[in-house]
Amino acid sequence: MGLVESGHMPKPLTQLLNTARKYSLWIYQWGLACCGLELGAAIGSPRYDIMRLGVIPFPSGARQADLVVIAGTVTDKMSPPIRRLYEQMPDPKYVISMGSCSNCGGPYWDSYSVTKGVDQIIPVDVYVPGCPPRPEALLEGIVLLQQRIQQEDMASRWRGDPIVVGA
Repeated sequence: MGLVESGHMPKPLTQLLNTARKYSLWIYQWGLACCGLELGAAIGSPRYDIMRLGVIPFPSGARQADLVVIAGTVTDKMSPPIRRLYEQMPDPKYVISMGSCSNCGGPYWDSYSVTKGVDQIIPVDVYVPGCPPRPEALLEGIVLLQQRIQQEDMASRWRGDPIVVGA
């Protein structure tokens, strides 16, 4: 049995591993609607360089990603692929819900085919509000997620309340 499984991780080793995980997030973007454009602007634009935060965009697949950003309207038809994507990601895995539509259904919440938030399918760590949210809001959400990762206990991953950007 290793150190992590036994629950007896030395604090300096935990801090070192958390710092390494914090600055090496592989992000998998799942842009479903107009929020996907803002997600693309935050990831691909030199103005909002997320690599300076230690976030590496464009992994080859879900099996290499640590973080998934769900941006846009989640329909009932897209729920099984999102669930499958989440299950393919290795542990520890993190989820950012970006935009009003993925947070709570947005202006389409009354439709028969819209899921009332991605948190009904997979657990969400950070909520980024807005319609559509600005790329700066996504960057702030990533920074808040990195702060959470720095404080995590490796033996028992902390499952607390999700973070809401700007709250």
